[in-house]
Amino acid sequence: MLSRTIPAILLGCALLAAPVASIAAAPRGPSTPEERKQALEYIQDFEANPLGPNALHERQWVIEWVIEVPDVRVAFCSSILDKMNKGEKKDGPTLLAAMLMAQTEYELQGSGGQDDTLAQYQAGVEGVLRTYELLLKSNPKDRQPYLDDLIQRRDAATLAQWVKERAAASCHN
Repeated sequence: MLSRTIPAILLGCALLAAPVASIAAAPRGPSTPEERKQALEYIQDFEANPLGPNALHERQWVIEWVIEVPDVRVAFCSSILDKMNKGEKKDGPTLLAAMLMAQTEYELQGSGGQDDTLAQYQAGVEGVLRTYELLLKSNPKDRQPYLDDLIQRRDAATLAQWVKERAAASCHN
C-alpha cells in the first residue's frame, strides 16, 4: 500500500520526461506542512486546468513527492480503470495522473490518518471523471464510452459499489 508501489508504467505516462534520478533519491523524512500545502495547491490547480501551462510541472512535482515521502500513502491501483482507452486517447496520461492527484488530495485532506484504501480508490475514480468532463469541454470528440458509463454510475449513485467490486477483483490491498 505504500506510495512506492505506483506502477512504473503510470510513472512513465504521468511524468513524461521527468528525470529518473530524482525518483531514485535516497529515502527522506516525513513531509513538511509547507510541502503538504504546496501539494494541495498543485493538485487543485491541476484539477481546475489539467492541460494548463503548469499542469505537467505540478503533476510531476506531486508524483515525485508522493514517492519520496514516507508518510503520505497512496494505494494506487490503475487496473480499476483497465478498460479505459489509455493508449488510443491522447488524454490517457492526464487521466491517470488525475487519479493519483485525487487520491493524494483525499489522503492529505480526507482520511484523517485512517487507512481507507477503498475511499482512496473512490476519490481517484471521481477525480478521473471530473478531469474527463473538463477535457471533453475542449475536445468533445475524445469521448470514451467506458468513462461515460462510469459517469452514469456516478449520477445514479452506483459508482461506489462498482469501485468496491472492481477493487476487490483487481487490486491487491
